Amino acid sequence: MHELSLLKPVVTAVEQACGAEPVQAVRLRVGSLTGAVPEALEGSWPIAVAGTLLEGATLELEWVNAAVWCTLCADCVEIDEYFALACPACGTPTGSIVAGREFEVVWAETKD
Repeated sequence: MHELSLLKPVVTAVEQACGAEPVQAVRLRVGSLTGAVPEALEGSWPIAVAGTLLEGATLELEWVNAAVWCTLCADCVEIDEYFALACPACGTPTGSIVAGREFEVVWAETKD
């Protein structure tokens, strides 16, 4: 389960940012191109936080769909990350990925 290995650095970063304060909740922004599965992240969370200042904290996920910049349409358009990098509106090939690679802590809330 690679989601557990993704969450361990998150736990470390939140602990460093919050110091000795117990953490109540964490929100992650996760892009569809990371290969992470939301259900697996949620299932791995209790294991990743066990014995840390985050133990018992809730995990909120903000899912970001993959998107590319289409020069012909002059717009940012969502794509299905499992298919070719092309604008779904006009078919123009593009490699300008503008969303979907995110894996970042948005915020962490301490208990008091």
